[in-house]
Amino acid sequence: MENLLNNLKQQIIDQINLVGLTPESIDNDSPIFNEGLGLDSIDALEIVVLLEQHYGILVNNPEDLSDHFVSIRTLAEFIEKNQVSAVS
Repeated sequence: MENLLNNLKQQIIDQINLVGLTPESIDNDSPIFNEGLGLDSIDALEIVVLLEQHYGILVNNPEDLSDHFVSIRTLAEFIEKNQVSAVS
């Protein structure tokens, strides 16, 4: 799980171009949106693309993911349960 958390943080940094952040600077349990990383709905779509490209998770309705987009940890748990195959 720790490896997935670190990889996911780096992938989000790269996908969304979060300048100045490192995986170590992102708390696994901080909120992804608003007061946490400060991401917005456009960033959420970028994360959906990341899930599809890197983890083979097809998302038909991004709104269904709101419970899983709480923190890096909840997103990693979702990936562990739904990952089809690692593409990268």
